[in-house]
Amino acid sequence: MEKSTLYEKKCKGIDIPTDDEVEALSAMKALKLRVREVKKKMSDISSIEKEGASQSLMALEQDLVRLKKDWDRWEQKRSMAARKRMIQLGHEEDDEISD
Repeated sequence: MEKSTLYEKKCKGIDIPTDDEVEALSAMKALKLRVREVKKKMSDISSIEKEGASQSLMALEQDLVRLKKDWDRWEQKRSMAARKRMIQLGHEEDDEISD
């Protein structure tokens, strides 16, 4: 993935943010956009109140649950990548990190 020049910096030969962080942040941004789309659809369906709307709303709510799980997974990956970077830079101790 291509990094924005605004954020591209190096410290001790380490890209900041790291490729892993950029990947996670990009995925999280895409998830955020998808959540907004789903919520807008839910709002539109709720305002119409037609037959079958409840099934559509339930499906969209399930989408939101899945998106939340995906968000949590990417947030954990981003956090781990940031911690790994801090260890590589010498700002944190390497007590339990794995690749």
